Amino acid sequence: MRKLLVLFALLAPVAAHAHAMLDHASPAVGSTVAAAPKEVVLSFTAKLEPKFSSVEVRNAKGTSVNAGPASANGTEMRVSLKPLPAGTYKVIWRVLSVDTHRTNGSFTFRVGP
Repeated sequence: MRKLLVLFALLAPVAAHAHAMLDHASPAVGSTVAAAPKEVVLSFTAKLEPKFSSVEVRNAKGTSVNAGPASANGTEMRVSLKPLPAGTYKVIWRVLSVDTHRTNGSFTFRVGP
């Protein structure tokens, strides 16, 4: 029994990191940028399945401002953007990691002074 508890304690941190969670983004989560970005780049904690992962950027009216489809490579996902006027934008992501765990989330960034 004790060996099982030790084994579980050693494996638990590995299982906790199996999901692809957002590590960092550009523009940064909650940031204000002076110049409108040409793309959004998301970095995750695990490799992604590109065909089953997506990111959409929406303006304050809820309209997509993606200039094309998102692409994923390894742990990184990116999407090109249409020219953005000043305002607040919401990034919505849904990913499937290579170990078949789904995660999703959203954040905002602002363009302007």
